[in-house]
Parts: sequence; C-alpha cells; structure tokens
Amino acid sequence: MIVEFRCEREHARLWMCRETLSVNGQDVPIQITWTATAEPRPAGLEALFELERLVLRRGQRGGADKLRLSPERSIVTAGTADVIVDFTGAAPTHDSSARLYLRPLFNGVAGENAALAAILAGDLPVIEIVNARNGTILDRGHPSGEIAAGLSGALDTVMARTLTMVTAILSGAPRLLPQFTPTDGRGTPRHPAAYVARGLAVSIAREIYHLCCYAPHWHVGWRYSDNADVWRTGDLSGPDWKVLGDPGNRFYADPFPVKWQGRTFVFFEDLDHRVGKGVISAVEFDASGPVGNVVPVLEEPWHLSYPFLVEDGGELWMIPESSEHRDVAVYRCVRFPDKWERHCTLLSGLELADATITRHDGLYYLFGAWRDGTGGYSDTLAIFHAEHLFGPWQPHASNPVLMDRASARPAGNFVTINGRLWRPVQNCANGYGAALGLAEVLELSPTTFRQVVRHSLAPGPLWPGRKLHTLNRCGQLEVIDGSRVQPKITSFMGGAASIMWSSVESDVAPQNRDGSRPAPDQILTADRFGTGER
Repeated sequence: MIVEFRCEREHARLWMCRETLSVNGQDVPIQITWTATAEPRPAGLEALFELERLVLRRGQRGGADKLRLSPERSIVTAGTADVIVDFTGAAPTHDSSARLYLRPLFNGVAGENAALAAILAGDLPVIEIVNARNGTILDRGHPSGEIAAGLSGALDTVMARTLTMVTAILSGAPRLLPQFTPTDGRGTPRHPAAYVARGLAVSIAREIYHLCCYAPHWHVGWRYSDNADVWRTGDLSGPDWKVLGDPGNRFYADPFPVKWQGRTFVFFEDLDHRVGKGVISAVEFDASGPVGNVVPVLEEPWHLSYPFLVEDGGELWMIPESSEHRDVAVYRCVRFPDKWERHCTLLSGLELADATITRHDGLYYLFGAWRDGTGGYSDTLAIFHAEHLFGPWQPHASNPVLMDRASARPAGNFVTINGRLWRPVQNCANGYGAALGLAEVLELSPTTFRQVVRHSLAPGPLWPGRKLHTLNRCGQLEVIDGSRVQPKITSFMGGAASIMWSSVESDVAPQNRDGSRPAPDQILTADRFGTGER
C-alpha cells in the first residue's frame, strides 16, 4: 500500500515531513503531492508561529513550523497511490485511480484554515475523516490540548490526532462513530496576532505563579454515605465532603479505597512538589475517618499514580499508572498495606494512562487513555480484553474505540447498578481533570463499544476548587479528588495569597498529568481547550 498526502506547497509544515506511516505495525510508504494554495492564510501567521517557537517553546521545533522544501522534494508525481489523504482546502478531485480518497474535516470544513478558525475561536475542532467520493464519515474525534503550545501547538495537536484517525482507518479496524454535543465555544475568531500576544502574556503570568505557588495542588475528599452517594444522586449532594490533610509541599490524588483483611485503606498518588515524581501511599480509615499516618507503599524510578486495585484468586493486586515507563504492570500485595512486588507486565511498549479493569460477560476488559506519541493524553480510549487477569490481553477490534476529550479517560472503578454497567470518565473539555462524567456502558464486547454520559459533575459550592477527576467507593466510604491553590510560603503570604491566586488560577496554573511543571514546549494559551495541562 502507498499513501499519498495532498498538501499545499506554500504552507508546508514539519508534520508533513515523513516518509512512512505505521499501520498495523508495518511502515506504509508516503508520497506527497504539493498543490497550489487553495486559500490564503492570515497575514503574518508564520512570523507569529516563529515568535511562539522562540518564546513559548524556547526554540524547540514543532509540527506546525514551516517546512523548507528543497527543489527535488517540491514535485512528486501523483497517480500511483492506493490511498489519497487530501489535507487541502480545495475541492476534491476524482481523477485518481486510488481505491480510497480520504478528506479530513474540521468542524465540517476542509483545510488548515478551518482548523485555525476553530482554535482562534477558543476551541479545538471536531475532526471527521470523510470518504471524499461518497461523503461517508469514516471516523470522528474531538482532541484535547493539554500539551499544546500556543496557536501553532494547537494546530500541531489537531493534525497529530488527524493522523491518528487516518492510521486507524487504514488499519482496517471497524470504526465506532461517537456523537458529540455541539460545543458552545465556537465564537468569533480573534485575530492571530491578538491571540498569540495573549498567550505570551499568560506564559509570563504562569512563571510568576509558579514562583509563588505549588501548581497544581490536588487533594482527596472523603465522606461516609448510605443512600446519597454520587452514583445514586448524579451530583455531589449528600453528606459534606471532608478533605484528607496533607503536608502542603505534597499533594494527594487518584484515591482508591479497599477493604482487605478486615481493614480499610485508601491508596492514592502522593507527589512531592520539590521532586515532581509520584509514589503510591495509603492511609487507614475507621468509622470516623482517617486514622494514623500516611504510609508510602510503592515507589519506582519512574512516576506512579492512579493505583487501581483488584482482587483475583484470593489475592490483592495493584495496577498503578506507569505510562512514563510505557507499560501496564501488576503488583502483588505481599504484606497489606505496605509491601508490594512486581508480578508481571500486562501490556508493554505503549503509553496507557489510568488502566481500569472490569469483568463483563465472562471476560476481563481493560480500559485506558492511550497516546500514540503525539497529541493529548486524555482524548483517546483504548480497550483490551482477556479471559484471565494476567492475559494474554488482546486489543479491541476497533482500537482506539473513542477519541473524545470529554468522555474517554477513565476516572475510577466501574460500578454495576441494577444490572447496568457504568464508568466514571474524566471530562477534559475545559482542561485536564476539570470535571467528571458518569457514563453508562450500553455495549461492550471484543468488537463493540458504546457509552452514553448520563450525568456531569463539576466543582462548585459542594466541592470548592478548580477540578474533579476521580470517583471511587468502598462500602459506605466514598472518595473524590480536586485541586486548590497552595502558596509555597503559606506562613508569609497567608490567606490573602489564596484569594489573589484563586482569581487567576484558571488562566495561569498549568500542570502535567503527573502534577509536575510542564516543559517550555508544553505551554499553551489559556483558552477553553486547555491550559497547558496534562
């Protein structure tokens, strides 16, 4: 198979500079046909992109940077490809013998200008891949922008996820088309220069913010409830939420409670702001709340978070997130709660965040937020299935089964209510971990998947702060998490600092998915589609 990319020569970009596309583990050759420009770009756009590269990314290259073409690369003979992928804004041509003619659309319109218009209006576009010969939509997705850097980074993210979808189609996997609620962020596009200027100003504000505050500072909420839990009410009402105390220079997130050997513990990510790497810790709970001290239970040279717990074969197992290490590993509880040993690796060679397992119709299913090396961390769902917990695990026939920043990434344990399977999901439409969704799984098999988000939960009077991204329960103990402002010199700055920074945190508090500070090339203008967070 040979794939032809049709691109506009006058606006050649670095992401186009590739000779192959990996499809089903095979390198598929790419040839590029350079066409004339269909529509002019905004004046000075490339200069603004260069400014972002120098200031936001400290000179590092990005996929949206201009590609300098050599004369020998400027002309490629068309007509020999099996598949055409037309990235231009021009009307499609039908004079090719290629068996498949694909056309990416951004909010329903072809071409880079359409993607830019959506970004300038404050949101990443919905991407659709269309069969240009008959208008059939073959795939659809809505990307997240946690690591996008400015306008150019947002464009790079959109095109990276477009390639993810194209690759999925070329793999022959049956595509499952999700439906998206129309976003309310499609306002009037601002001028690129004003957009970039605002992004640069926000990046400076972030630097000041990080001098004064730990960011983000996650904390764990807990309560005991009988019949007023989140799954029954669909909101955060009921008994008041209490906060698990932390030492201030460390944050706690991703709480997972479990009752084992007659004792109840909550396991969670424990991250030292001064180090920027997470370990797994735990604290015991009795009928009145936490008792004793927080105890570290598992540490690796790499970052750990999201300590998913599962009982199998009469033993307790933990599957912490270790996407930085590019694997999904299982640890056996040797001594509860504080001694665990690595038992085996379920999946390797991939970035899969927040692995969450359920058993359904006789099979184990593992859900995780998958990243193929490009784009965001929270928009793409991959599912694997196995007959036994330790595998072998096989990929779902339609992987990735979903690309939607509002409902892909897991947010805690599955629950079954009146015979119906549910999963909490992270809603990252307004930034990483901003809110929770409660999704009912309507279909799940090795070849099918369908879910519907029935309820949405966000921080507010009942759970103050900026974020909410994990929900779990054990008996009557219910746990969530969120983030708040945490001044580095609390004794000096006092409450006034929290009030001051609360008013600006939504614009200037970026974070990585592990809570560490983003690298310069991960900073993004503080718009609706993200705040440089992951």
